[in-house]
Amino acid sequence: QVQLVESGGGLVQAGGSLRLSCAASGRTFSSYAMGWFRQAPGKERDFVATISWNGYSTYYADSVKGRFTISRDNAKNTVYLQMNSLKPEDTAVYYCNRIPPFDYWGQGTQVTVSS
Repeated sequence: QVQLVESGGGLVQAGGSLRLSCAASGRTFSSYAMGWFRQAPGKERDFVATISWNGYSTYYADSVKGRFTISRDNAKNTVYLQMNSLKPEDTAVYYCNRIPPFDYWGQGTQVTVSS
């Protein structure tokens, strides 16, 4: 079973930046498309961004387009999410997963953006 460990969250003021990391175990990481998702309090988990297995193709939710950048380093089995110009509505627990997602999730990392 591939393990997913997210990190890099924290408390930041509106307009600030954070860089999230997701470390995945297993030798098949480089064969997966990967994605970031987020879940705000009382809401369902939503898609944020995805990246192809080789990093050549990316896709973003409209709400984060132009502010967030997804990337990956297959040598390190890690996918990143650079978040700039953060807004209070970006406050959520952020998760990474394969695309399509495994039937399990990591613990996520909390991002809180203050106004």
